[in-house]
Amino acid sequence: MDARSAAARVVAQVLEGASLSVSLTPQLVLLPAQERGLAQELSYGTLRWGPRLQAVLDRLLHKPLRDKEREVLALLWVGLYQLIYTRVPEYAAVAGSVAASRALNKAWAAGLVNAVLRGFLKRRDALLAEVDGNEVAAYAHPQWWLERLRGGRPEYWRDIAAANNQRPPMTLRVNRRRGSRDDYMRMLSAAGVDAMYAAHTDAGVMLAKPMDVAELPGFQEGWVSVQDAGAQQAAQLLAPQPGERILDACAAPGGKTGHVLELQPALAELVAVDDDAGRMTRVKANLDRLGLQAILVVEDVGAVQRWWDGAPFDRILLDAPCSGSGVIRRHPDIKYLRRPADIAALAAEQRRLLTALWPLVKRGGMLLYVTCSILPEEDEQQVGGFLAAHADAYEEPLAVAWGRVVQHGRLILPGGDGMDGFYYASLKKR
Repeated sequence: MDARSAAARVVAQVLEGASLSVSLTPQLVLLPAQERGLAQELSYGTLRWGPRLQAVLDRLLHKPLRDKEREVLALLWVGLYQLIYTRVPEYAAVAGSVAASRALNKAWAAGLVNAVLRGFLKRRDALLAEVDGNEVAAYAHPQWWLERLRGGRPEYWRDIAAANNQRPPMTLRVNRRRGSRDDYMRMLSAAGVDAMYAAHTDAGVMLAKPMDVAELPGFQEGWVSVQDAGAQQAAQLLAPQPGERILDACAAPGGKTGHVLELQPALAELVAVDDDAGRMTRVKANLDRLGLQAILVVEDVGAVQRWWDGAPFDRILLDAPCSGSGVIRRHPDIKYLRRPADIAALAAEQRRLLTALWPLVKRGGMLLYVTCSILPEEDEQQVGGFLAAHADAYEEPLAVAWGRVVQHGRLILPGGDGMDGFYYASLKKR
């Protein structure tokens, strides 16, 4: 096993419906340590640019590959990705990809891989110019995704599509119970790690280059967590106060749970609910590492009769299930795993959760509605419908310097000030 064959297997599994995170980890374990970084880069990068790579490949193959040869297709994508987007020497990209076909037990494909990649090198400029006349190839998104972006955000859709294809920064959140952000910046400097302050957050640090969390100073001791600066806005907007009872709905994997507890040590209680038992173990592991505690409940948070004790909450954080359209740059497999019908189904689930959780909010309390989507039907349209149906609810404008004002709430576009795409709206109970 080598980095290229491992990446081809990961890409093939994603094309067959598996998530990138689930597919990648087992492959990395099989590789020597020095190969893992390349395998990860090839997996993520190939999936980011897959639609463009396929457009190039269509012009190089005499006939399409059969469905059962998904790994060969993926390997050809990986080979083209190296030649177009990386600094891997051309001879190494071609020879390594040919060798990877044998590692995949596809020795018959060695000649095909060699011919396709060498054929691309001979026609490189003309091929790329030709495919970029098609917007699916130029923006490297399936057609239905482009139509959604264009229809939902007509003024921003090109910027969103371009941002989705960029590498996201690795951003950390400093645990203020351990020390200040300045303290941690000094720890990074002493360890020779280049970093800068993340915008719009009191605890965010953006690394110049991603690195293994095991190599971060103080990580195991709970000094920091990995969390995008856009996601860090949730706890800051929730603004928990001493003595309050807070619900973190759809809490896994627990990044926002930990941040709320770091911000306010004097809470009366924080209840974190999620219906995925496996992911809830990650919430507990994260809290244990940070030295924090919460009441963890594995249940459908919308089925309140099954878990709620009847005591209202001062504040609810609803990080609702969504399309993930704001975090495609961080999770490029979303381009392949989502389907057009998913958006309406997710919007229905968001309405269900908003309706179910609103009675749990204390009078004068608030519900912070959050998605990592940039689609209006999951964001301001969802909130607008909720406000129209609930006379005891009103929107509290967000007094922040980031993002864009939309009809209800505020939207962060992917890449805005280094952040992932997020939507926030504050709903208050009269």
